[in-house]
Amino acid sequence: MKMNQVFKTLLVGCVFVAGVACSGSEKKAAQQEKKEPVRKVTTEVATAQDVQLKSVFTGNVEGYTINNITPQQPRRISKLMVDVGDKVYAGQKVAVLDESALSQAKAQYDNNKASFERADELYKFGGESKANWEAVKTAYEVSKLTYENLLENTTLTSPISGVVTARNYDEGDMVAGQPIFVVQKINPAKIFINVSESLYSYVKKGMEVDVVVDALPSETFKGKVSRVTPSIDTATRTFEVEITVANGKEQLKPGMYARVTMNYGTRHSIVVPDQAVVKLLGSGDRHVYVLQDDGTAKIHVVELGVREGATYEILSGLEPGDVIITSGNTALKDGMKVEIVNE
Repeated sequence: MKMNQVFKTLLVGCVFVAGVACSGSEKKAAQQEKKEPVRKVTTEVATAQDVQLKSVFTGNVEGYTINNITPQQPRRISKLMVDVGDKVYAGQKVAVLDESALSQAKAQYDNNKASFERADELYKFGGESKANWEAVKTAYEVSKLTYENLLENTTLTSPISGVVTARNYDEGDMVAGQPIFVVQKINPAKIFINVSESLYSYVKKGMEVDVVVDALPSETFKGKVSRVTPSIDTATRTFEVEITVANGKEQLKPGMYARVTMNYGTRHSIVVPDQAVVKLLGSGDRHVYVLQDDGTAKIHVVELGVREGATYEILSGLEPGDVIITSGNTALKDGMKVEIVNE
């Protein structure tokens, strides 16, 4: 009898303790649920649309044709007739070199010419041997070439129409090594860019491009791909592309820093506001929170494509119709309850 009473007492005690423990757990869970914050967010339905595919490359403006004006032999400069920034036309005189060597060559040429004319008349009538006639003729021809070469290299002219972009000497200097002037034809202008090999199939000769230079940020110049290098640089994994740009007003100057925008067409993809994309802490991944039927936010890691203005192209990680969270997402966690406050 006593044993039964003790057993009943112990059983009641165990039930009481279990009840207290269970009640405590329920209270703790309720308190935790009560403390769990509900984030206020705005949402938007993910939709697919045509995305313009384009890339921006940088390069420097160059003249379409570049010519170095320099004599064939070292000479002293007597007179410079143009300077940097001057426009010149093809055939215009730009410099005169020391004429002392020219005077000597002219005197030698005149003397040899007269000797040949006399020998030639005698040779016609048998009064001169063929050997002597050939020697006099050779001397005359050599002196003629020497004189003409010096004449051509005493008064220097520009072979092209363009702008003088460099002058390396002053009057009285001895020309050696560097050209006296550099003349560039700047209409049209050229720009060289290096493009990733992954885009090789997209870049075609004749493609139209947009060009903007830092010096004229409000101006957009129209250009075309004029040459595509048929090989890849193994060190950089890029290929060179030449862009020709119409420059009728000659606003583009050699050396200007240029940005070239290439358009490759369109691609149908999901587009989301850039504020919906959040960087995943501790990695370079980007993610978007998607609203679930139970009112929670689920994290989706996404692959980004083209950025256009305030939007991103999403290549993977979302489906059309997904309800994405566009604001209030910086402090969210996966599975957190949210409250939609769309206006």
